[in-house]
Amino acid sequence: MQAQEVLRQLRIPEFDDVRQYMRALPTNALMGVGAFAAITTYWFATRPRALMPPCDLSLQSVELPGEERARRSTLTTDNEYLTHYYSDACTMYEVFHRGMRVSNDGPCLGSRKPNQPYEWQSYSEISTKAEGIGSALLHKGHSQTGDKFIGIFSQNRPEWTIAELACYTYSLVAVPLYDTLGREAIDYVLQQASISTVICDVADKVKMLLENGSMKGGTVKTVVLIEAFDDDLVKQGTEAGIDIKSFKDFEALGHANHQTPQPPKSDDLALICFTSGTTGNPKGAMLTHGNVISNTAAFIKITQGTLKASNKEVLISYLPLAHMFERVVESVVLIHGGRIGYFQGDIRLLMDDLKTLQPTVFPVVPRLLNRMFDKIFSQANTPMKRWLLDFAFRRKEAELRNGVVRQDSLWDKLIFKKVQASLGGRVRMMITGAAPVSPVILTFLRAALGCQFYEGYGQTECTAGCSMSMPGDWSAGHVGPPLPCNIVKLVDVAEMNYLSANGEGEVCVKGPNVFKGYLKDPEKTAEAIDQDGWLHTGDIGKWLPNGTLKIIDRKKHIFKLAQGEYIAPEKIETVYNRCDPVAQIFVHGDSLQACLVGIVVPDPDYLPLWVKKKGIEGSYSELCSNKEVKKAILEDILRLGKEAGLKSFEQVRDITLHPELFSVQNGLLTPTLKAKRAELRSHFRDQIDAMYASIKM
Repeated sequence: MQAQEVLRQLRIPEFDDVRQYMRALPTNALMGVGAFAAITTYWFATRPRALMPPCDLSLQSVELPGEERARRSTLTTDNEYLTHYYSDACTMYEVFHRGMRVSNDGPCLGSRKPNQPYEWQSYSEISTKAEGIGSALLHKGHSQTGDKFIGIFSQNRPEWTIAELACYTYSLVAVPLYDTLGREAIDYVLQQASISTVICDVADKVKMLLENGSMKGGTVKTVVLIEAFDDDLVKQGTEAGIDIKSFKDFEALGHANHQTPQPPKSDDLALICFTSGTTGNPKGAMLTHGNVISNTAAFIKITQGTLKASNKEVLISYLPLAHMFERVVESVVLIHGGRIGYFQGDIRLLMDDLKTLQPTVFPVVPRLLNRMFDKIFSQANTPMKRWLLDFAFRRKEAELRNGVVRQDSLWDKLIFKKVQASLGGRVRMMITGAAPVSPVILTFLRAALGCQFYEGYGQTECTAGCSMSMPGDWSAGHVGPPLPCNIVKLVDVAEMNYLSANGEGEVCVKGPNVFKGYLKDPEKTAEAIDQDGWLHTGDIGKWLPNGTLKIIDRKKHIFKLAQGEYIAPEKIETVYNRCDPVAQIFVHGDSLQACLVGIVVPDPDYLPLWVKKKGIEGSYSELCSNKEVKKAILEDILRLGKEAGLKSFEQVRDITLHPELFSVQNGLLTPTLKAKRAELRSHFRDQIDAMYASIKM
């Protein structure tokens, strides 16, 4: 108003002209101008804004000086590793107690029964129970300097975390066990780590061990059972020289013999994680508190400006706690005083758990993402629905390319709200790891779910991750730059023609997240960590122009064909897996054969839709036996191979369709869902021999 008065007093001609012009406009025109102004103002106020990335996305890592060509994150400086994020959280014990403080003793761990809401226990309640269990362990003779390894054989549940915290409270070491290791491997772990106390969830696991003889005459003296058990099991235990107690009674024993907490130091051992591997006995990776804290700190550092984690975070815990990926994610939530809700123990009920819990943090693995992707597209069962889905995805993808992540666009409301609601409707962060994920699937789900969606890469030996995608970089096909807690270099693999001078080679990692070696196995430790402290992963990587890492091959599974050509089957399988009707594929060859063959497991949901367009119908098992279906899939994977630049000798000559998925249960995948190549060769020996015989004919 004051500015207008000044203009009137000055009698500026332009102002008078505009005023007279506006007065001369019809009422409808004035209303239109007002509406346009209002819409413009609203758009500017509500327009989607890109997340501010923590660095220049065209330069996400930089090369360190020297001849090794190692690279570090741009979020750190030369020769600096991130060891911790908060000064009051340098061990896993301190992580929990920091969470208790910043949450003001809020809800910590939750679980539910079928068709019931989640019931929560507070941080202080969990702490009290952990002191009870820990005191009982000390009462039984465990100590930091003596018998310090405690076995935990259970699905994810509150008692798992209580038992783990009990170990940390008294500087003991947790040793996770899991079903998919197999009976012989579990027996090996118990002996290798000299475990005298095992905390189990159900009686069936104890019965299995006793029936297998794993604990008879072994090191185990005490079993603590979380769920109910009968007198017969106690009798069986007594006959084997094992004392079986309930979790509740064991906690009471600890309270009756309470010990003052004996917190660990950063360089003390926290966990022994036995990795199953694809051959031989499992190897016990020794991880310190400092290892886990540095990995946790790196994730917080990367996301501090965009995620802004707080005590409002809610995590759904269903990925096995026996593996480090889940453990690090839980640490990120606990360090901020968030909540962890456990699934009911049945993966088939996970969607119901998600809807009830409404998590904000949802870690995933590619296998689950593949199912989500397939389900979304199977519901788009008409040309119009498919067109709408594709159109909505393109609009959201365009926003992603500009760094915009949101769930309130027109396309979210019309198309994607249902899939977002199926995850509880509040997910704001997802992270995938453990195995490669298709760039097509990752990009689609990033757009559809409208949340910050990261992809990481690593292994148990570097705690969990050594690289992760940056906020704002929502492009697929890479695993991001090195984490702020480590540096990465690529080492020549001359026999595969991967040279570090060309920005390619075996991925090697150095930093405070690298493990201390394998328990009682100096030979395997020397194979994994060289004299300069570099962890050799066995994966082949390539640096992209923006400083991100792309995993392109695997060193371990190289073999020669009869003519002497080197073959890296996992590279070929990655290409062939882009074929729409292919769920899984195993590529086989050896030095006695001149070509490759493959076992293909078609996608049971997508295959019928795919072949129907080709005029072929039938049940899933009938389609897997249909020669025309096999021919069509073979032609499609060969086309993809040619487009990807595979050489002629890298292409399969024949395939067999197999109707059953490779799985942990049938012994064809490791617990981290990697192919057990020796078992696959043995399992499909007849089919492989038949294919080679037909090729020779």
